[in-house]
Amino acid sequence: MKRPLVGKTAIVTGAGRGLGRVEALELGRLGAAVVVNDYGQGGRDGSGEASSGPAEEVAEEIRAAGGRATAHVGDVADFDTARALVQLAVDAYGALDILVNNAGILRDRMVFSMTEDEWDSVIRVHLKGHFNTTRFAAAHWRERSKAAGGGPVHGRIVNTSSEAFLAGSPGQPNYAAAKGGIVGLTLSTAGALAKYGVTANVICPRARTRMTEDVFPDIDLAEDRPDPLSPEHVAPLVGYLASPQATAVNGQVFVVHGGMVAILERPRVAAKLDAVGDVFGFGELDGLLTPYFDERRGEGFAALEVLSLKRG
Repeated sequence: MKRPLVGKTAIVTGAGRGLGRVEALELGRLGAAVVVNDYGQGGRDGSGEASSGPAEEVAEEIRAAGGRATAHVGDVADFDTARALVQLAVDAYGALDILVNNAGILRDRMVFSMTEDEWDSVIRVHLKGHFNTTRFAAAHWRERSKAAGGGPVHGRIVNTSSEAFLAGSPGQPNYAAAKGGIVGLTLSTAGALAKYGVTANVICPRARTRMTEDVFPDIDLAEDRPDPLSPEHVAPLVGYLASPQATAVNGQVFVVHGGMVAILERPRVAAKLDAVGDVFGFGELDGLLTPYFDERRGEGFAALEVLSLKRG
């Protein structure tokens, strides 16, 4: 078996269950030493007592398969905890090479009913949690590059967003905003760290986990058919993006599920309208925009995307 990550060290956050768990196992299978982070709370809304159980169990799975792993229990949305997590990887294995951010919670509510705490808590865990670990990993790679005379280092960031950032997800304004923020954070990071040899990419997985049990209910499958929404379909892409083979892949957004990987383009212009004079007036805009959107009423974002592809 090819093991392209031998000698590398990875952190996977939210790795006690679901996607994070299979990603940690895959990185271990490919040869990486893995720091398995999870806060261990029982509720998918971030409630419940912290527990070392989930992280320890996944770390033990990796060790039982012949790999190296260390469990870490902590809330990555806490700045100092994220600092300590990165330092743990460096102290335990000599360096950090791969960061997979996966930790998240859900507190769903329509925007007109959402409380301040429901908004803040989801933004905190998803977006701030991704920033915190990225900040300290980036500093580590920058220092390593300086110590190597300014040369490139092996640094890989794989951040977890969602198609909710595109579609809006009406009952999840906090989650959709956080996932959109993660894309922006990742693209900014990709540009900032490229000169050090570090890459940063985003995955938008479709997978049936504790977080998505209401979105993706169980389905009946023939015995010989794999579940297209199994988290195991996502892990190979994470392993690839973490590898030396993915050196040229930077600042990309992927949708992945069920044996399919789609590479998203950056938004294109769907239509361009020019004023007759130097400045648009209300009547001119009404005459142009109202019929334009009337023709596409109810089609939403998908229609604009299709139109932009047709117009090139």
